[in-house]
Amino acid sequence: MSALRSHIAASAAQSELATALADLRESLELPAEFSVEVLAEAEAATSASPPPERDRRDLEFLTIDPAGSMDLDQALHLVRRRGGYAVHYAIADVPGFVDPEGAVDLEARERGQTLYAADGRVPLHPPVLSEDRVSLLPGVDRSAYVWTLDLDEAGAVVDTRLERAMVRSHERLSYVEAQERIDGGGADGSLALLKQIGLLRIEQERARGGASLNSPEAEIVRSDGGYALEWRSLLPVEDWNAQLSLMTGMAAAQLMLEARVGILRTMPAPDAQRITAFRTQTEALGRAWPESVSYGEYLRGLDRSDPACLAIMRAAGGLFRGAGYEAFDGTVPRDPVQSAIAAPYAHVTAPLRRLVDRWGLVVCEALSNSREVPAWARQSLAALPSLMGSSSQRASQLESASVARVEAAVLADRVGERFDATVLELRDDRAVVQLADPAVTATCPANDRTRPGERVGVVLESADIASGAVEFALAG
Repeated sequence: MSALRSHIAASAAQSELATALADLRESLELPAEFSVEVLAEAEAATSASPPPERDRRDLEFLTIDPAGSMDLDQALHLVRRRGGYAVHYAIADVPGFVDPEGAVDLEARERGQTLYAADGRVPLHPPVLSEDRVSLLPGVDRSAYVWTLDLDEAGAVVDTRLERAMVRSHERLSYVEAQERIDGGGADGSLALLKQIGLLRIEQERARGGASLNSPEAEIVRSDGGYALEWRSLLPVEDWNAQLSLMTGMAAAQLMLEARVGILRTMPAPDAQRITAFRTQTEALGRAWPESVSYGEYLRGLDRSDPACLAIMRAAGGLFRGAGYEAFDGTVPRDPVQSAIAAPYAHVTAPLRRLVDRWGLVVCEALSNSREVPAWARQSLAALPSLMGSSSQRASQLESASVARVEAAVLADRVGERFDATVLELRDDRAVVQLADPAVTATCPANDRTRPGERVGVVLESADIASGAVEFALAG
């Protein structure tokens, strides 16, 4: 599916939207600027403490991130080795710059994660750390947690090691730049191997029954001095890159489970009733899910440009609910599997943007080197699920409410117009519909003939920017 962008043309609507987004920040009580105490402590952290003992500046790391990113958590270096591949995955050394129970740490525990608002980010850490001293920017020496994962010829992990070391990134690429270089045949070194290893890891995912939706995403972007809503499909390189992060998270989970201490990202499997309902919906949409085909394999085979498949992907996302974190020390969780990934999994690759990753790195580095887990990390593990749960809830509310307000602004001057739409799903007596142009998802009253996957006409009855509420009715 190509990217669709919905512009907000009227300056009055832009002004009203800016006010609505500012009010949203206030209503959700999003963190404001960092305090003087937090900023002073961050400024004083000029180098990692303690300094790393190892030096891996011999490895030519590179980073691949969204264009313009400065908070670079991960850098990769990929090589062929006898019998397979070696993946070196450097992760920003946030623990080396944040004192446990210090001002920066306590503020980060309150925030939980970087929040992405339409009118700007709310960072987890002060920018002097997240966008400068800790970030894996190119051409500068950085302390990092370096994962070394040895893979066999099929891409399966056969050995895992983790150490703190000095590294240097040699190049920063955007996803678009990386994809263009790979597609154009100009990729070499790590970038040339990324596609090979990424595809092997996708096969590993298929074999264990994991599922990656990779469905089009709604993004709020700055446009002509205002805002626009864009639907964007992920590039293949984003999936290959994500596979490295997933692989590292699974390796981290295995370390923790073997030592019976750590924190996992968990998600229960969908129950039989939910699976039956989803299977019934695929049949109604004319894209039946065969009993002989695994869930992940079925999703991978869907045509992203088919409206019926778009409805299925939306419904599939609702199968996996109840994601959370489970800390443990001495007794492993009863069900440690993250069901969408189909394996135990831990967050350890984004410490600049997510609080829990700092603990995961510290725990895994100690375990990998046969040392005791630091007391501060072990003693505070139990508090993390609650902290991350509150933060995730706030992030979800911010995202959905921001998109709603931008969609209302896109539609504000089009009340009374008729639009073509596709029914994605039914919720009691209402239909969730996807407009083709502008790219807006909304609801409207359904009738007894409304079916998922059906193309319908809808008429816009109202659009309130302040609340993000829009109301449609079926045409005719």
